[in-house]
Amino acid sequence: MKNHVTIFGGSGFVGRYITRRLIESGSTVRVAVRKPDQANFMKNFGKEGQVEPVACNICREDDVKKALDGSSVAISCVGTFDASGPNNFDAIQHEGAARIARLSASAKVKTFVHLSSIGADENSDSTYSQTKAKGEQAILSHMPEAVILRPSVIFGPEDQFFNRFAAMTKLNPLLPVVGSNTRFQPVYVGDVAEAAAKAAMGEVAPGIYELGGPDVMSFKELMSMMLDVIARKRTIVNIPFPIARIMALGMETAQSLTGGLIPAQITSDQVRSLGRNNVVSEQAKTFADLNINPKAMQDVLPEYLWKFRPDARYDKAPG
Repeated sequence: MKNHVTIFGGSGFVGRYITRRLIESGSTVRVAVRKPDQANFMKNFGKEGQVEPVACNICREDDVKKALDGSSVAISCVGTFDASGPNNFDAIQHEGAARIARLSASAKVKTFVHLSSIGADENSDSTYSQTKAKGEQAILSHMPEAVILRPSVIFGPEDQFFNRFAAMTKLNPLLPVVGSNTRFQPVYVGDVAEAAAKAAMGEVAPGIYELGGPDVMSFKELMSMMLDVIARKRTIVNIPFPIARIMALGMETAQSLTGGLIPAQITSDQVRSLGRNNVVSEQAKTFADLNINPKAMQDVLPEYLWKFRPDARYDKAPG
């Protein structure tokens, strides 16, 4: 029997990979997004009618109800980096996640999968991490058999991590970072998608899984690896946390005064997040419990970062 899946935020970086995996399994997928016209490209992922983009604002009760109609599986992978405004951390990552779970329970959805964050912690200094934890708690109160996935920083061709820092090296001889000693365990987007798809197909036991790749590195070590891949020599400069907090406050003020025309390159909440390691805990369920062998960064990064090399040609990758 085919699964009928509704994936909230399915056109985003991770969501589109999950959708591809679901289609490969034969599922029909309803992609619930605020702007469905921007998700029309996903119709080409499968057979005619296998992917259906629909308009849905997860802050609206009726939108979520309609998106869930007839689905046996719900996947929530909607997140935000906006600390303020109508689509802020709490509205999306706490209340929005809770709404999806509550209405999924009412709709008799059998399987619920949620994409959270490895830093989810109600006692964190970061509001982002606090709301991630509150969202998890709300989901489990409505869907106690849910599968919750907590990835570390996710990398892949469309990521906003390695791509962002690699782009910075084109114009700047310095590569500034905040929290150079903070440790991360980057995870390939395809592996996260495989975990979500397996959960959607009922192949994963309920619970919380922390997803990290095989490599644990400091922020500075990650940047050094990236520089090796793109064959550029840059000086990595650590910005101390006290200075980073002042810089973030100034950037946020400029963003507010210009109505967003000058976006903050780093926020106060991100500075607080960077003060904590982003790695899998010793007691957590992991990829091993999902029978997934995660890919190493060295096997993936060259495939999409080659374009940032000084002699890169954009018509084809070197070699």
